[in-house]
Amino acid sequence: MRYLTAGESHGPQQTTIIEGVPSQLELLQEDINTELKRRQGGHGRGRRMQIEKDTVAIAGGVRHGKTTGAPLALIVENDDFKHWTKIMGADPLTEEEEKEMKRVISRPRPGHADLNGAIKYGHRDMRNVLERSSARETTARVSAGAVAKKLLKTLGIEVGGQVLEIGGIESKDRDYTDIHDLKERTEASPVRCLDKNAEKEMMQAIDDAKKDGDSIGGIVQTVITGMPAGVGSYVHYDRKLDAKIAGAVMSINAFKGVEVGLGFEAGRMNGSKVHDEILWEEGRGYYRSRNNLGGFEGGMTTGMPITIQGVMKPIPTLYKPLRSVDIETKEPFEASIERSDSCAVPAASVVMENVIAFEVANAILEMFGSDRIDAIQENIKKHNEWARDF
Repeated sequence: MRYLTAGESHGPQQTTIIEGVPSQLELLQEDINTELKRRQGGHGRGRRMQIEKDTVAIAGGVRHGKTTGAPLALIVENDDFKHWTKIMGADPLTEEEEKEMKRVISRPRPGHADLNGAIKYGHRDMRNVLERSSARETTARVSAGAVAKKLLKTLGIEVGGQVLEIGGIESKDRDYTDIHDLKERTEASPVRCLDKNAEKEMMQAIDDAKKDGDSIGGIVQTVITGMPAGVGSYVHYDRKLDAKIAGAVMSINAFKGVEVGLGFEAGRMNGSKVHDEILWEEGRGYYRSRNNLGGFEGGMTTGMPITIQGVMKPIPTLYKPLRSVDIETKEPFEASIERSDSCAVPAASVVMENVIAFEVANAILEMFGSDRIDAIQENIKKHNEWARDF
């Protein structure tokens, strides 16, 4: 599978085209809308989440509730576009309309793509950069991830996640009985955190940051269970599944780091404490004594749960002024721009789940076929039986 997204933050819509989705997969708009709604939630989200109530329209690739094997076309309209038709319209403007339009954006914001993107594409009006580089594009990516999640669920593979840290406040209670327990408890939390004490402190930290005109980041985790062993590859560097996942996580707006399993902590420990011992049991087959390596060895899945952590930096658009330079006048200025989001870490947790889900689903299809959902199910069943008795 692969997908492309198109659309700007204040343009008419976000569009996602997905190629390679197997046929006969049951898929409803609600499957995608559920994930879109999750993306818009979380304590610390701003006013735009009240303006935009994201819902998808399936414009191709699904007939009577099932995928056809043709490319999927998913559209999420931007409800606020009616206020931006002149500024963001595709048609040329008259001289009079240009005068009425808001000024050209020539002041790059620190921490954003504004200046670098303007240099790359030669834009004197940096709205051309900020409209596309906006995290609004994750709407389209979550749409793709929602389809991948439905595919994985149909194959017995579940995806969940939790927030581990916000603004330096760590969740101490990170344990859960199973993936369903994890999902149920995090969905009930405004910050998607299992630790109720930390939840309160995180919410207070978000409120304090907003009051101070600042923003805070955090660390999130995605968990995937039910994976067959051997998905991915050790043969070629670009087919290692953990590497593909790491690249997908780093492509999310504002993400600056990714870990698999223990991650950087493994560099502080002896090998005997890090590596997962291999065990075998009648009826169960091979399994690991623990899961420090996050479900991966040699770029391939071990059959243990996949665990990935990602770090999101604080949102860079602040009430507090940061220094920058106007590209027209070359004069310095203080980039104090209001934005109501003080923390988007809970929402980022949802985005990370979905971008990882797409990479995992794609790897499953590469190994077990991609034409019909029933054939894929049969191939996975045979593989699991074979691996158990190997």
